[in-house]
Amino acid sequence: MPGFHIENFGCRAARADGEAIAARLEASSCAASNPHTAEVVVVNTCSVTAEADREARAYIRRTHRRNPSARIVVTGCYAQRAPDELAALPGVAAVVGNSHKALAPQIAHNLMRGAGVESDRSLVRIEAMKSAGNVLLYSDDTFAHSFLEEAQVVPGAQTRPNLKIQEGCSNRCTFCVIPQTRGNSRSLLPENVIAQVRGFVAAGGRELVFSGINMGRWGRDLPPDPAAPRTLASLVRAIFEQTALPLLRLSSIEPMDWDDNLIALMRNYGGTRLCRHAHLPLQSGSDSVLRRMHRRYRPWHYAQKIESLLAAAASEITFGADIMAGFPGETDAEFKETLAFIRALPFGYLHLFPFSPRPGTRGWALHQQYPVPPQVVAERMSLLRSLAEEKMHAHRAQFIGRELNAITLHTPAALAQSGQTAALTENFLPVEIAGTLPSNTPVSLRVTSLTSQSTLQAIPTDPQHHSLPEPLSPQDLLVHAFPN
Repeated sequence: MPGFHIENFGCRAARADGEAIAARLEASSCAASNPHTAEVVVVNTCSVTAEADREARAYIRRTHRRNPSARIVVTGCYAQRAPDELAALPGVAAVVGNSHKALAPQIAHNLMRGAGVESDRSLVRIEAMKSAGNVLLYSDDTFAHSFLEEAQVVPGAQTRPNLKIQEGCSNRCTFCVIPQTRGNSRSLLPENVIAQVRGFVAAGGRELVFSGINMGRWGRDLPPDPAAPRTLASLVRAIFEQTALPLLRLSSIEPMDWDDNLIALMRNYGGTRLCRHAHLPLQSGSDSVLRRMHRRYRPWHYAQKIESLLAAAASEITFGADIMAGFPGETDAEFKETLAFIRALPFGYLHLFPFSPRPGTRGWALHQQYPVPPQVVAERMSLLRSLAEEKMHAHRAQFIGRELNAITLHTPAALAQSGQTAALTENFLPVEIAGTLPSNTPVSLRVTSLTSQSTLQAIPTDPQHHSLPEPLSPQDLLVHAFPN
């Protein structure tokens, strides 16, 4: 079997793309391999920061040194933003922007068969593709071949796989390059989502994670349906009514997209079929900074959403947020407003990153005019990291002595050798369980302590050994994913 390796960088939605490419290649009789021996290495890039770009370039160079015969296919956001830059790197055989990501599996497969430029011209209009030497380049600004629908998602390498239900973003935040690299918001049809969920359940799946670039905007680009509103809340309700999915987790959702209907679902299903976990990107707790960022909420709006979700799901809910330090012109006073705002809210974790100017955004020009000195950004990041650790420990410590539900993961070898099992609680807390359990097993547990890294330690109280449905055959899985 020809071998391939997928290396993913970036967000959950990007990882879902990588998982979909891998599934398509495996369905074409290709075998997953390691990057040192694979015939084709697919590098699925991120470009949200300059550091993300650097990491992708470093990985490509390292892969070529260690496996010089491999043909490297670069895709993702960096490939869309700067395809010529990536095509110049040694070992790169094709650069597939997000505009053509749906074609990436076939392009990789053709390269594994030794095919070149001419055979790949049949995949797209010739004018949409060009070649730079021996490197194939696929990138344009129409995004006609961009939505990579997953092959049927099943529990496998990940017990909790991602299903990307939405692509792109129609917002225009000052700092963000995503609209350029992924295009405007586009939604997976509801019937396709339902079919995926049913296939996942039939394959023995327990927890499914919905992901997207701006997932709260799901459905707004679809034709109106007089029978049901095209909203994320209506989709989630349909899943609970029409499928037997045990547990659904929603990844990042913008604050203002947590509307009353979606919050009502958290009240009705939170802790049973909907995970009590909400990630609301914040970026800054300063009103003036949020305005310069062109974010669509103010700090008090954000606090109101947290309050409503807390009332719906109680203290068991885990809140997460993205926080940016050093946005152009951010003053000491504005940064202190952010620190005070974070302290006042019950966050369980924070994703922290320094501002990174991206070419083609308004933030790039602002950075030239009002840069925050690097040493100041570093100091602010250090303060944020300390506060994030404090918030995370306080949130997790409240669960000592309490019972929670969790699903077991693929346990790392070192942890398994110590007689423990890795798991994730329904409300998004990492836990190490005393005893050995197979992955994808629902379990009730009692938290006994925290490790020095604030990981929960627990003992099982009543492992839920429910009988799993008989897994579907590969042919049946394809029917679930593509019923027509």
